Amino acid sequence: MKPNLVKATPWLVVAAMFLLWELICAGFDIPEFLLPAPSAVWKVGIEQFEPIMMHATQTFLTTLAGFAIAVVVGMLIGMAVGSSPLLYRAMYPLLVGFNSIPKVAFVPVLVVWFGIGTVPAILTAFLISFFPVVVNVATGLATLEPELEDVLRSLGASRLDILGKVGLPRAMPYFFASLKVAITLAFVGSVIAETVASNLGIGYLMMSASSSMNMPLVFAGLIVIGVMGVVMYELFAFVEKRMTSWAHRNPNGAA
Repeated sequence: MKPNLVKATPWLVVAAMFLLWELICAGFDIPEFLLPAPSAVWKVGIEQFEPIMMHATQTFLTTLAGFAIAVVVGMLIGMAVGSSPLLYRAMYPLLVGFNSIPKVAFVPVLVVWFGIGTVPAILTAFLISFFPVVVNVATGLATLEPELEDVLRSLGASRLDILGKVGLPRAMPYFFASLKVAITLAFVGSVIAETVASNLGIGYLMMSASSSMNMPLVFAGLIVIGVMGVVMYELFAFVEKRMTSWAHRNPNGAA
């Protein structure tokens, strides 16, 4: 019974949250334009199912495109920075400073360069999600034990041998952990861009709905984004457990 209870706990918490939300809206007679009840959100979700799915598909594909670019670029930069102490010291302040800039500030620039549409959303998703990949890969490579490197060099291993046969496998737990963070940030980036410079996507749908005070549709969009983020997070958590189970003392891995 205990494992079943543990598995059911997230669903019970979500159900309790929606029930409490419904009771608060009904008990305090909160106007729908301020805070719609879950029942109202569900109703508009059914009525507007096709438009919501169309915009959700656009956001999902845009997010995946930006995320894929972030993984490739982040992996390459992380390998370069983590395998070289000189690059690590030189690039880290620059990367941290870049990550500190609010990515919404880049959207107007991207619109000027690429116009309104999908491209700014993809690039915003990339810009906001590649940093965790860079940091985790670089950290995994930079924290390779010096004693292990000395032993490998004494056995005749080259720098590339150490990187390929020890460094990268050593960094895999860090890499897969970063994917869970990066995918959720990618959704944030794509939706930010869609609210500012797009005519498709959940962000655009929410802005259009809020301009007409259709708050149930706004909350339906928020819930759809949350569901997509949770699904992708759990997917990468599953991949992490399967690919890096050797790195965890707990056989169930770390989610």
